[in-house]
Amino acid sequence: MTVEYTHALVTLPPTANHDTPGLLTNCAACAAPLAHDTPRCVRCKTRYCDSTCQHDHWRRGHKHICKKIHRGGNAEQYHADKKYKEAVKVAAEACAADTKGQKCYICTEAVHWKKKEGLVRMCACRGTAGFAHVSCLAEQAKILVAEAWGNNLGTKVKTERFRRWDTCSLCEQEYHGVIACALGWACWKTYMSWPEGSWAQMNAMRQLGNGLTNATRHEDALSVREAELSMDRRLGVPEHDVLMTQGNLASTYRMLNQFEKALQMRRDVYVGFVKLFGEEHEDTLKEAGNNAILLLELLRFEEAKELLCKVTPVARRVFGAKNTLTLSLREDLSRAILDGDSSPEEKRAALEMLKDTLRVMRRVLGPSHPETQRVQDEHDSHQRELPRTAFSNFARRLGQSV
Repeated sequence: MTVEYTHALVTLPPTANHDTPGLLTNCAACAAPLAHDTPRCVRCKTRYCDSTCQHDHWRRGHKHICKKIHRGGNAEQYHADKKYKEAVKVAAEACAADTKGQKCYICTEAVHWKKKEGLVRMCACRGTAGFAHVSCLAEQAKILVAEAWGNNLGTKVKTERFRRWDTCSLCEQEYHGVIACALGWACWKTYMSWPEGSWAQMNAMRQLGNGLTNATRHEDALSVREAELSMDRRLGVPEHDVLMTQGNLASTYRMLNQFEKALQMRRDVYVGFVKLFGEEHEDTLKEAGNNAILLLELLRFEEAKELLCKVTPVARRVFGAKNTLTLSLREDLSRAILDGDSSPEEKRAALEMLKDTLRVMRRVLGPSHPETQRVQDEHDSHQRELPRTAFSNFARRLGQSV
């Protein structure tokens, strides 16, 4: 389970800035990558390589939609609003069967009174809990964050409130799949006009990247990650934030099967976190797990096993056995042993550890969560391959230690 990061909180005022570059980092006429200060349409702020591309695009039809884009908040805002509407439609359709006959727990209506959108639910809620409209979830998050800013409630409260953009307020588990994507676009279109480098804008960009990844829109996520890293370097943000952005970009490289490129970046990020925070910090342990996943996918099982045997007991001691990071590391260690050149006794012990991890994941994440289902499939597959034998002392020791 690859971990995505969010930015630390920095206090910049929420002043609108519609000229701020965002995600449209390619020329609207020829699709070439753009520099930070390239020309724009005077009216709608659409970006181009140069005046030649701008004039060509105008003749090819931009003159017919320029005013419409301007009325929609200019190019970035218009693009974000359009993508948000598309993502909400996809999310509601994906959840239609599960939400039939239910009502939104926020507005208590089955169909949104204004947007006419259907219900969604992709978290760990069970029964009749957790059904909502994406618009209601977005409005709830927006109000909570605005209240924290307006009342100056402090860094901790502001950060907790911002988590409403990606975490269910009922079950306290993160949204996944196309719901995370829709909320990512909702978050981005809400804060994209804040000053470049402000806490809200940077977190919104990262939120969008995470959402696109959740919905397996990896090519789209790549452009968001690269835009984010470019902005980080241009603004000279703290090293911690640059490392987190690089880590998320490495995750996207991995999803696009660029494994060696992703592994090199992951190693650099892990070393950077160890230097900054030490080996027991949450971000360091997350990055260790991300390195291990890449090693596993490259079939370098012994390297992954060595790393995971080192960090998994640390995570369990620091964060507890029910923590999602601990569960992820235990699952990865089981996989390193089961798929590698291990003895039969080691493999049986790893299978028991995987079974225990699955049992906890069912309680914490819910049985329908994609991570739970994936680990269930992995457990069932290995159980069919290994002969049934008694639970050995070695297996007991391994389970207790990690």
